[in-house]
Amino acid sequence: MYVGALTLDLLLGDVRSLKQKRAVVRPIVAEVRRRFPAAAAAETGHLDLHRRAEIAIAVVSAEAGNCVEVLEACERLIAGRPEIELLSARQRLFNEES
Repeated sequence: MYVGALTLDLLLGDVRSLKQKRAVVRPIVAEVRRRFPAAAAAETGHLDLHRRAEIAIAVVSAEAGNCVEVLEACERLIAGRPEIELLSARQRLFNEES
């Protein structure tokens, strides 16, 4: 069993309040969940900053390659959105031994 985790640090475009931030971040998380039903996604950081967001995605699979493939597809999906700038992406893979 493998668990893949992806943490994305995002800079949001023209966002001036936490309410506007929610209007940008919620659809991103919802789209990841809709397009990748095997992935769990949530906003996990920078909750009090209105121009920054941290989104985490996790995948469990029997194969390491499948975890990596799904996480890379999620990263491409989010990075391709014009209203955000991807500042950093950190991908980790855990197995039963680690």
